[in-house]
Amino acid sequence: MKAVVYDGPRQVTVKDVPDARIERSTDVLVRVTATNICGSDLHMYEGRTDFETGRWFGHENLGEVIEVGDGVDKVAVGDRVVLPFNVACGHCKNCERGLSNYCMTAQPVQEWAGAAYGFADMGPWAGGQAELLRVPWGDYNCLRLGEDADERSADYVMLADIFPTGYHATEMAGVSPGDQTVIYGAGPVGLMAALSATIRGASKVMVVDRHPDRLRLAESIGAIAIDDSKVDPVQAVLEQTMGLGADNGCECVGYQAHDPQGQEQPNDTLNKLVQSVRFTGRIGTVGVYVPQDPGASDELAKQGKIAFDYGMYWFKGQTMGSGQAPVKRYNRQLRDLIAAGKAEPSFIVSHQLPLDQAPEAYQHFDARDNGWTKVILKPGQTA
Repeated sequence: MKAVVYDGPRQVTVKDVPDARIERSTDVLVRVTATNICGSDLHMYEGRTDFETGRWFGHENLGEVIEVGDGVDKVAVGDRVVLPFNVACGHCKNCERGLSNYCMTAQPVQEWAGAAYGFADMGPWAGGQAELLRVPWGDYNCLRLGEDADERSADYVMLADIFPTGYHATEMAGVSPGDQTVIYGAGPVGLMAALSATIRGASKVMVVDRHPDRLRLAESIGAIAIDDSKVDPVQAVLEQTMGLGADNGCECVGYQAHDPQGQEQPNDTLNKLVQSVRFTGRIGTVGVYVPQDPGASDELAKQGKIAFDYGMYWFKGQTMGSGQAPVKRYNRQLRDLIAAGKAEPSFIVSHQLPLDQAPEAYQHFDARDNGWTKVILKPGQTA
């Protein structure tokens, strides 16, 4: 099969690799029909993780079941399914508590938890930026789709990661009807957080970024765009909230945050959120942070540490939730919102391209080139 193989920093090629196959009785084999390039993939693409050369990315995957193991009871050949990026067993202590994002079975390092397809330090699982994908514990990990699965695949593929992740940010932030919510980052996850805040009834959603194409997308769903290259975002939020600060906020950028001058500052968005959110407000952090970052610009960040404004955070009595999203906690209800026409996460999609065009797509998406807001790769599609 063909796959998008990582050859080193900012180098990927589409090449032949061994076919994915059924390896255990509980496996499901999926022919991938849509697989997204994620902002998290860029950390690995840029060489900012220990992702091994020769492996392939792809944790946002959707496709058709073409084979099932003898131990699979629910999922059948021909089903259209979307796969949570979390690889999870369904029966460990964390999975039984609904924390499939911290599965202890799928993660081979005993001291760690959590696994994902095609992701650094998240187990040996092959990615789905390929023609085929092996799905372990298939009955647990496959979310079956309805008759509109092919027609609306650009919406449903967002259930693999970014839509539930954006929703998880608003869940941790406690967004409730009538709230005023600020979101730092208008990448795909930030835009999904803005959509989720709207779905949850926020009266005002403010989105901070500096890329005009992304801010236009935020405005298209009714959010207030704040360009931090033109104004102080904290002051802008305070002006929008009678000087009190937002009721809650979401961090959707992560450890490679940059200031408007282009300097990397991993603490930038977190500290601005502390300033932007009111006393006793809540913050949900879904942007990726890592225990070690050898490519960081300062010594603290190289050790996975940042200069967090904890004094002000404590003084304001704020609460913060963090970590990867337990996709299975949300994907079924979000699927049903899509099916009912209540949510259309595909509004962020700028390109749907054949798998062979992945190297070009990575270059544009990594450069944040204008108009490259979200890329779906389509194995089997021709140019």
